[in-house]
Amino acid sequence: MQEEIRLQKYLANCGIASRRTCEQYIKEGKVQVNKKVVTELGVKIIPGKDVVHFEGKKVDNNEKKVYILLNKPIGYVTTVKDQFNRDTVMDLVKVKQRVVPCGRLDMYTSGALILTNDGEFVYKYTHPKNEIDKTYVVTLKGIITKEEIEKLQKGVDIGIYITRPAKVKILKTDEEKNISRVQIIIHEGKNRQVRKMCESLGRKVLALHRSKIGNISVKDLPLGKWRYLDI
Repeated sequence: MQEEIRLQKYLANCGIASRRTCEQYIKEGKVQVNKKVVTELGVKIIPGKDVVHFEGKKVDNNEKKVYILLNKPIGYVTTVKDQFNRDTVMDLVKVKQRVVPCGRLDMYTSGALILTNDGEFVYKYTHPKNEIDKTYVVTLKGIITKEEIEKLQKGVDIGIYITRPAKVKILKTDEEKNISRVQIIIHEGKNRQVRKMCESLGRKVLALHRSKIGNISVKDLPLGKWRYLDI
């Protein structure tokens, strides 16, 4: 017999959204258990016995798990639904399964983004303890100095947080165009972290692209395109 599981965890495992977002969905009355609306947190269910619906559709944890790599263009927000009706990454990925993004890229950042219906994968991927490297290529205004690179490597104050040491190297400088291109590898995921790291040095970010997640690269994947991953 299967053990009881918290409702928000079950919803997340089924790929509805993150656990925190699923908690919000429950509070908003969007979830039913055995045809009864549940609005209180703490409710537990038995998978396979209790029937769960989200926004009127049955939630099934037996659906085939899919993993998708998207090379996100700028101009798209990383969310399933946007309250301001902006273009979202879901407009680019059309599959029959209900998939959600793993982590976020801001609207003006391009690059690697994984989407899946595997809630456990999302949880493991986004949890800080797993320290998954994310590789970014940043184009900065001005010629960056060795001292500035060393600051980024040691960690910088981005407001309410001091970043952990990062792997940083200069890829290119162009004195004529007055720009620098830098590679930054971090395993944290604070909101707009790489932008804030560069801005803490007084450097304006002209372009930001996430080229890799772990060993998964979008090098051969055109912007706006996606492919399945074998995970």
